[in-house]
Amino acid sequence: MDGRLFAGAFAKFAAGVVAIGLLLFLPAGTLNWWQGWLFMGILFVPMFVAGFVMMAKAPDLLRKRLDAKEDETEQKAVLALSALMFFAAFVVAGLGFRFGWPQLPAWASWAGAVVFLAAYALYAEVMRENAYLSRTIEVQGGQHVVDTGLYGIVRHPMYSATLLLFLSMPIVLGSPFSFVIMLAYLPIIAKRIRNEEEVLAEGLEGYAEYLTRVKWRLIPHVW
Repeated sequence: MDGRLFAGAFAKFAAGVVAIGLLLFLPAGTLNWWQGWLFMGILFVPMFVAGFVMMAKAPDLLRKRLDAKEDETEQKAVLALSALMFFAAFVVAGLGFRFGWPQLPAWASWAGAVVFLAAYALYAEVMRENAYLSRTIEVQGGQHVVDTGLYGIVRHPMYSATLLLFLSMPIVLGSPFSFVIMLAYLPIIAKRIRNEEEVLAEGLEGYAEYLTRVKWRLIPHVW
């Protein structure tokens, strides 16, 4: 095992646990919030397991994702808007629990957890299919177009998975107001996808032809 990679991955994982925990439970004013703990569990337990699997099976992919830095100016704005969206959604969910704002029923939180875990599994399958998967928009050395499996159905199955993940988050937390905030992800991801396709069509051989073969970007028969 690469000790340096392990240390870097664990540090980022721990920082994520602390950051999300603070964003949820500080506004909630209590640790006695079962939806908050449910969300923390379904988010970080699979992430922890996936990290070990990637470290054993695909350390280069894990290293690439940990060290990724976005160079596209347009995408930096997309990432900043996404961060603001998450911040607002988590804080509002905590405040809603604290002050008794309208909440979704308990069964909705459990149903949201099922959707979230299914989306996690979909995300894992996308990572298995595409060794060039990156957190940044770039054309990598030796990269070729992946057009099999989920990539033969939609052009961006990773974003399809994240759409399910992100929209199920506020449902798990029981917050309808946070769900409204998370709907901002739709224009955000649409902007990212359009820019990504422009970059790949220009720099990746065969991608322009792939765009003509696979019609749907995110959701079959919708967009």
